Amino acid sequence: MAGRVHEMEDFCYEMVNVKCHHADEAFSSVIHSLVRNNRLTEALQVLQIMNRGNCRPSIVVYNLLLGAIVEDNRDFQSVLFFYKEMVKAGNIPNVETLNYLLEALCKDGRISTALDQFRRMNKKGCKPNSRTFEIIVRGLCVQNRVDESIVVLDEMFELGCRGEEHFCNSIIPIFCRANRVDQGLRLFRIMRISDLVPELLVCGCLVQCLCKNIQLKDAIEVLEDMIESGLTPPSDVYVDIVSGLCKADKFSKAKNLLEKYVCETYPHNALLQCYCDAGKFTEASALLEKMVERSIANSFSWSILIRGLCEKGRLRKSFEVIARMIVSSYSLNVAISSALIVGHCKVRKYEDALELFSQVRGKYWALDSTSYGELIEGLCHIKKIQEAAEVFHYMSTNEFPLRSSSFNMLIEALCLTGKVTEAIRLRSLVYHSGTFCSPVTYTTIMLCLCNSGKANNVSVLLAQMLVEGCVFDAKAYDVLIQGMCIQSRANDCAILFNQMIGDCIVPDSETLDSLLSCLSRYSKLHMIANSLDKLVHKGGVFSSTMYNMVINGLWKEGHKHKACNLLDRMLENGWVPDIFTHGFLVGTIAREETETELRACHDFILQDKVSNILAEGLEKL
Repeated sequence: MAGRVHEMEDFCYEMVNVKCHHADEAFSSVIHSLVRNNRLTEALQVLQIMNRGNCRPSIVVYNLLLGAIVEDNRDFQSVLFFYKEMVKAGNIPNVETLNYLLEALCKDGRISTALDQFRRMNKKGCKPNSRTFEIIVRGLCVQNRVDESIVVLDEMFELGCRGEEHFCNSIIPIFCRANRVDQGLRLFRIMRISDLVPELLVCGCLVQCLCKNIQLKDAIEVLEDMIESGLTPPSDVYVDIVSGLCKADKFSKAKNLLEKYVCETYPHNALLQCYCDAGKFTEASALLEKMVERSIANSFSWSILIRGLCEKGRLRKSFEVIARMIVSSYSLNVAISSALIVGHCKVRKYEDALELFSQVRGKYWALDSTSYGELIEGLCHIKKIQEAAEVFHYMSTNEFPLRSSSFNMLIEALCLTGKVTEAIRLRSLVYHSGTFCSPVTYTTIMLCLCNSGKANNVSVLLAQMLVEGCVFDAKAYDVLIQGMCIQSRANDCAILFNQMIGDCIVPDSETLDSLLSCLSRYSKLHMIANSLDKLVHKGGVFSSTMYNMVINGLWKEGHKHKACNLLDRMLENGWVPDIFTHGFLVGTIAREETETELRACHDFILQDKVSNILAEGLEKL
């Protein structure tokens, strides 16, 4: 235990050499102690010394070490090696040994092999026990083979193997996570018939799953069984049942349940929230009053009701509740201030909401995400863009995220007022706050840069998009291509367009027209010829003017075959070439035919001359 391993080994060897009486029991005791204290390596060294000294460790010792190896999450080959060494030493595996082997197989993801070994246990003279079934059922569920695990569970009951307490407490949560609440409830009832008491967390997990599946009667049955068994259900259990009953529109049952069993704040707040979500403010107000009388209300209880009223735009009623709250010796907090800001925004009193925010800011508080977004959007709506930007700046420096839609609205408002520099500055703050910067944000800023004669700055934003792994949408591609056309960056335009078509995105007609004009001007149309062909196949927006521009451009660039292919597409789609394209192509074809005829005539004359010379030579001979 002191880490003096070499001295330990010396003593072990000395015990073997002097042939101490009862050495086997002594060694076994040492191994048990080492394993219990997480000294597995040292325990294995002792076993090795035992084997060298012809001591015969019992199967109990081997199982102890095998279990420790599996629990230590060593690789399967280590487990298998130890198992083989044990068998070589003349030890016959028992059910505990095979259970550890099955567990190792399941941990290694070899569930099919484990299932095969499980089926062959009887042939090895071992009868599966509760632990065996637990390992197999768990392993199958982990691999999403839940139906097979239920078959194994049925086999267990058919064999008369009664699920032990540990088995049920282990398997019930697994079935609940797989949303097989019927099997979880089945095991729970078997436990109760056998007078076994489930663990508190197991009951909670089962109740949660039953409520999720709207099996509220069964959930209440489990709750009552817990109480009868002397267990104290945690607040979460009551909250799950209350939420489930309210979703099923059984508010009275939820209320009666709390009155019968609960004196805690959390479950009552859950019912209060359900009343507000359903617009039942009269009932919510009455419940809060009773909570105050029973001294189980807290500041959050008041804020739930106030927030619910504010979200429905019932400001006057919310102020009445605030007055009652202050009379009851509760003070205002950030949650109530956030609720009031939402309430003012709902009734379009945005300037009053801004005034409330100033008070929040003065106390160094921070709004919740909903009230934050509502305020930003409201200020943008009444054109108070600078104030909205200041709110965003304050919240971002305090690392509070803004929802993406509200941020996009702010960026768009800044760009529409020509404040693109401010928009770029605010975009840089998203890293501090965790606000999600969508492609729409980038597109809005890039479009503003292009329209304001600052297209050169688009490249910087493009680089940031690529670094952040931002996915390009159609609008982003269109704006980028148009920006690069303005800068006459023909090669980059072609690369982006090819990527756009590769992503199965079709450009709008304005972008395509700008792109073709730019590439035609710099004789780069051949760079996008294949993508244009794909675009035509997809039925992209291609006008007669565009066809003529591309055909002429490709021909001039020396890509006559591609030009002819595009002309065929043009004719197939019912478009008529303009006079220049028609004359250019027809003239070239006619010229080629004339040259072919002249070449054939020349070959005929030459052949005739050769024939005459040969004839004269023959006559002379």
